Amino acid sequence: MLTLAGLVVGLAIGLTGVGGGVLTAPILILVFGLAPGPSVGTALLFSSCVKVLSAGVYLLRRQVHGRTLLLLLAGGVPGAIAGPLLLQRLTAGKAAPGTEAWLLAFVGGMVCLTAAYSLVRAWMPGGARQARPAWLPLFSFPIGMEVGFSSAGAGALGTVLLFNWTDLEPAKVVGTDLLFGLAVSACAGGVHMASGNWDAGVLVKLLLGGIPGALAGAQLAVRVSARPLRATVLGWAILLGILLAWQGLQKAT
Repeated sequence: MLTLAGLVVGLAIGLTGVGGGVLTAPILILVFGLAPGPSVGTALLFSSCVKVLSAGVYLLRRQVHGRTLLLLLAGGVPGAIAGPLLLQRLTAGKAAPGTEAWLLAFVGGMVCLTAAYSLVRAWMPGGARQARPAWLPLFSFPIGMEVGFSSAGAGALGTVLLFNWTDLEPAKVVGTDLLFGLAVSACAGGVHMASGNWDAGVLVKLLLGGIPGALAGAQLAVRVSARPLRATVLGWAILLGILLAWQGLQKAT
């Protein structure tokens, strides 16, 4: 079942570019009963491994803007380190009773909000764009922190940031954001791994399905319309986020 879940998520990533963070952690918590901390760490490592395949394609096509990527990483990497450390502190043995339930609700809420924002943004017409790259590190820090805390947000929020604060062409926005998301997820996942906040067995089973799923999705992406598929994936992510938040609130109260 874990391999099948990895296959489905990998297929979604390959087809639409989203799914690694907003789907994996909620599925691990709701379907497989994994605790919030290990779920986030495992989801980040899984997303990083699967996104490597897509990142190579954009690098070969030269659809990554190096200077913009470095500016994003200047804020995103410190945030990605701070997020897991905060999560680790909240899930430690000395945390107040009920902390894990509230953490569950927070992760669900962030997944839901991120997916909903990405969905709405995808159907909104683009407005005037202002090139202010110097602001990128300031805004990428909270994105990195949120990714390290809940595993969701790099793809959706990074794309919005680049579309609003740079004048990059769409293909380079996608490629640059993909590399940013990969780096932030890998960094945050590494911190989770170092602290033991992940499940190696679950990760291996997810990758057994996720890698071929991502490859198949990348091949199918040129034959099908990505927009309705992306909307479907984000819709499922919103539902999972709501269920996750509701479960956490029930436990907290």
